[in-house]
Amino acid sequence: MKKLTTILAAALTLATSSVLAVNPVPAPKQSVPVLLKNATVHAVVTEPAIQDVLLVDGKIAAMGTNLTAPAGAQVEDLTGKHVYPGLIALINQLGLIEVEAVRATRDDRETSATNPDLQVQVAFNADSAVIPTIRSNGFSHSLIYPDGSLITGRSALMQLDGWNWQDALVQANVGLHVNWPRMGLQTGWWVRDSAEKQQERQREQLEQLQSYFSQAQAYYLAEQAGLNRGRDSRWHAMLALFEGKLPLFVHADDPRQMRQAISLAKQYKVRLVIVGGRDSWRMADELAANNVDVIYTAPYGLPTRTDEAYDQAFSVPGVLQKAGVRFALSLDGFWDTRNLVFAAGHVTRYGLEPAQALRALTLDAAQIAGVADRLGSIEVGKSASLVVSEGDIFDYRGHNIMQLWIDGRNVDLNNKHKQLHQRYQQRYQAAN
Repeated sequence: MKKLTTILAAALTLATSSVLAVNPVPAPKQSVPVLLKNATVHAVVTEPAIQDVLLVDGKIAAMGTNLTAPAGAQVEDLTGKHVYPGLIALINQLGLIEVEAVRATRDDRETSATNPDLQVQVAFNADSAVIPTIRSNGFSHSLIYPDGSLITGRSALMQLDGWNWQDALVQANVGLHVNWPRMGLQTGWWVRDSAEKQQERQREQLEQLQSYFSQAQAYYLAEQAGLNRGRDSRWHAMLALFEGKLPLFVHADDPRQMRQAISLAKQYKVRLVIVGGRDSWRMADELAANNVDVIYTAPYGLPTRTDEAYDQAFSVPGVLQKAGVRFALSLDGFWDTRNLVFAAGHVTRYGLEPAQALRALTLDAAQIAGVADRLGSIEVGKSASLVVSEGDIFDYRGHNIMQLWIDGRNVDLNNKHKQLHQRYQQRYQAAN
């Protein structure tokens, strides 16, 4: 009997562990109104001081002070808590990579150099174990993009609590992504090619990129004139670019790359977004004058040159803000996205205003992604995607995420990291 009890206990433990090993079930659609009361509300947009927010059918229905709860509403007293819009992580490969070193778990790129027709959302794995760890830091949405060489494909904005990619998709075709050819020369001991060989390759890649855009424009003009006798899926996917409906997201760090990208954007009259922008501080005024947005992906890091200050990477957002450049903050990759909130808090000590740091992860990020009519701020009519923190969401000491709603759905914030913590906490408690 004792042996049977032991076996049953072991089986129950195994079953419990198996249940905890999977991602939380996506939250059901909002069924009753939810009234959040007595909170410190960070609306992002200019609003009078408000403490209450009413969520109805996945939307923000009302805001103010001393709101009355509708019949049947669920009331949440958030005294002492902070309410923010759900944070938006632009530029990452969340849901496209599970284990970086295991090729079979990566679906982040194609092998050819020209893939404008690639739509990245179909590769999104809504069951990625990494996603709940990102949600636990306050992120409700993520802009995923395909990597590769030259024209890599089109990005998509995903909400982070879905059964599959169809559930998760918020906005397809957010931008067409281009990896701009390298302009600098590599000189490390590991570099095999001579300077001349590197320069030759750079010229070839630039010529190839120019040729792609020239062919795509010719296809567009022929399409406008009704002269196309067939359909090229690559150039057909770029019609929206020349129509002004699809922004161009150029991944570039060097000023030479960015100036070349600005020239190309002017030539084809397309809206340009710089992704990366490590040296964007060197030409901030130029970027502002050309209405170029920046998704800055290096809020952490060492100086890239021996004559740069130790805090150069941290101070770039402040320089962009002063120049009038609209920007968002990002940490490219996938799992490291969870640290983006702390990166945002960090750069506020190096010239960026705290209110602007919040905009860089909310409203400005939504504007760059073309979804500011739905996301990025707490306003009546927008998506009820909100996050509750015990303190300042950008502060290590106060950043304790209590709740997250995505379109009014109360999302389960459990994740693998928390499960492991609870498991070994019990182990050490039992040992003592």
